[in-house]
Amino acid sequence: MSEYAFLLPLAAVNLLGAMSPGPSFVIVAKTALGESKEAGLAVALGMGLGAACFFLLAAFGLYAILETVPMLYMVLKIAGGLYLCYLAVMIFKHAKTPLSTIKRVKEKHWLGYVGYGLAVQLSNPKTAIVIGSVVVAFLPKEIPPFTPWLLALMGLVTDVGWYATVVLLFSRPKAQQTYLRLKTSIDRVAGVALGALGIKVLATP
Repeated sequence: MSEYAFLLPLAAVNLLGAMSPGPSFVIVAKTALGESKEAGLAVALGMGLGAACFFLLAAFGLYAILETVPMLYMVLKIAGGLYLCYLAVMIFKHAKTPLSTIKRVKEKHWLGYVGYGLAVQLSNPKTAIVIGSVVVAFLPKEIPPFTPWLLALMGLVTDVGWYATVVLLFSRPKAQQTYLRLKTSIDRVAGVALGALGIKVLATP
């Protein structure tokens, strides 16, 4: 098993990356606060699946493709930035809407929440570049068998583990009560944060 020891530092780096503030954290926390623990956990699963996709693609050479085809990266970056801006507008627009009304309108099957988390995670192609760089940096010269699938599993476990922890913290009754009292302000801050992140994605070369 020592041939797979490189997965440990990779997991640590990926966990630190997941813990850094970003659109994924904002969406997971807001879902846990404003909807339910189950919805938040489903979104967390979607985030983990997104990370798994990035690791799988990185292992199969997406990093090299994006490096050699700048236009593809630009298309993905613009699409991702616009999606984050769209989410920001929707959250800001409904900041004053009572929570019960939002739930009646937007409540969906748990697979919908998983897809939502997956879309948010995949909306930032810079994540693909970062993960690709990390994978290239840590992979040994002799790559053992099953490495792409173990990388995907590692990305899934670390991201789901972190975001599930966020959900459990933010779905506590006191956190829910605080959110209900401050919903308009919290949603506006979340909307502005997502909008800023979307604009940063669009503006950064």
